[in-house]
Amino acid sequence: MASLKETIGQLNRESYVSLLGKLIGEAKFVQNNPPELVPEEDRVARHVLDVLLPHSTSTGGGPLIVRHVSNVDGRGNVIVEYPGTVDGRIVSFVGCHMDVVTANPLDWVPRTGISRFCLGRRIERLDFDPFSLSVDGDKLRGRGTTDCLGHVALVTELMRLLAETRPCLKSTVVAVFIANEENSSVAGVGVDALVKDGLLDKLKHGPLFWIDTADKQPCIGTGGMLPWKLRATGKLFHSGLPHKAINPLEMAMEALKEIQLRFYRDFSPHPREQVYGFATPSTMKPTQWSYPGGGINQIPAECTVSGDCSPRDVAKKLQEYVDDINANIEKLDTRGPVSKYVLPEENLRGRITISFDGDMVAGVACSLDSQGYHVLCKATEEVVGYVKPYSITGSLPLIRELQDEGFDVQTSGYGLMSTYHAKNEYCLFSDMCQGFQVFVSIISQLEDDSV
Repeated sequence: MASLKETIGQLNRESYVSLLGKLIGEAKFVQNNPPELVPEEDRVARHVLDVLLPHSTSTGGGPLIVRHVSNVDGRGNVIVEYPGTVDGRIVSFVGCHMDVVTANPLDWVPRTGISRFCLGRRIERLDFDPFSLSVDGDKLRGRGTTDCLGHVALVTELMRLLAETRPCLKSTVVAVFIANEENSSVAGVGVDALVKDGLLDKLKHGPLFWIDTADKQPCIGTGGMLPWKLRATGKLFHSGLPHKAINPLEMAMEALKEIQLRFYRDFSPHPREQVYGFATPSTMKPTQWSYPGGGINQIPAECTVSGDCSPRDVAKKLQEYVDDINANIEKLDTRGPVSKYVLPEENLRGRITISFDGDMVAGVACSLDSQGYHVLCKATEEVVGYVKPYSITGSLPLIRELQDEGFDVQTSGYGLMSTYHAKNEYCLFSDMCQGFQVFVSIISQLEDDSV
C-alpha cells in the first residue's frame, strides 16, 4: 500500500504560486487597522472557496465538507473537512488568518539603479508593490506572504490534494481559515465566534496545529503582554528659564529608568524559560512617546511614555514603584544644574501616574507531553533535519483562549520571523514545501494506532 506521502505527492509550485498571487492581490483590502481600515476577509475566502468547492460534497461531488461561516457581513471564516473513517479521530490545522497588517507601498525597497527625474528630483521606482505578488526565484514577496496568506494558500493546497488523491484515512482532517487575527480584540468575528457557537468542538478530540508562526520550528510558548502608560506631570515654562519649570520629559525618563531597574531586580528569569527556549526573560520596555505639542522653546506641562511588559502579575508591583517614586520625587535623579521636580516656593511637585488601559494577554505554554507536540517534533526533524522548539515573549491571545477552552494547541509556521509585520515581507517557497511535508508527516503519524 502506498504511503500518504507517495499518494499525495509534493506541493505544486505552479498551483501554489498562482493561488498565493490571487490572495496577495487582495491584501490591500484585508488590512486590519480599524477604524480606518476594516478588512473584508471574504475577498480572500472567495479564492479559497474557488479552489475547494469543486471538490466538495455540496457542489462538486468530492469528499470535502466546506462551510463558509459569517457573523459579520464580508468577514467570513472557512471550515473544511476531509472525513476519516473512525469517529472521534481528528487532526486540525487552524489559525491561517485572512487579514494582514498595513503596508505603505512607498516604504518598500526601491529598485537598485532604476529611477526617473521629476522637476529635478530623482524618484526611485519600487521594486515591488506590497499588494501584488513578486516572484524572485525561491523568494515570494508581498504583504501577507509570511503572515499569513502564504499559510492560507499552503493549507488550501493541502486540502485540495487530499480531495484529489482521496487517501483512506482513519482521522478526519480539518482546516480552519479565520478572520480578524491581527486585531483580535474585536470580538465576534473570527475564531472566538466559531468557538462560542460550538463549531470547533470536535477539534478537541485531537491535536490542533495553529499555523501562524515562522522559521519551521515548533513555537511552544509566549510570555504574554501587559500594555502600560506612564504619564509625567510637571510645570510648563519657557525653555530659557528651565529653573522655573518642572520638566516632565526629564522626569519621565528618570522615573522609567528607576522603574525598569526595580522590575528587573524583582522579576528575575523563570526556571522554565530554558526548558521552553525563550529568547529573552520577562521584559519591560517603552515603545511610544507623546506630549501635547508646543514650540521648541517651551517645556511642556506633561508627557506620556507607553510600552508593554511580560505580565507575570506585575501590575501591582509597577503601581508600588510609582507610588514610592512620587512619595520621594525629590530623590529621583535629575538632569543638569537647574533640573528639578519640586518647586517649594510654589508648593508644586512633579508627579507620575501609571495606567493599564489595554487588556492583559496571558502567556501560552503548549503541553510538552501531548500527542500533538510529539508528532510535530518528529515531523519537523524528519523534514527540516533538526528540531529546536522555541518560545517568544510576545503574545498570541487567540491560542491562549483556545487552550482555556480545552483544545490541545501546538503552534508552527513556515514564514520568516525576520519579515513578520515588516517592510518588504517575503517567504520562501522551499520553506512552504517543507511545511507541506510536515503536515503530511503529522497526518501519517496519527494514522498509526501506537502513536
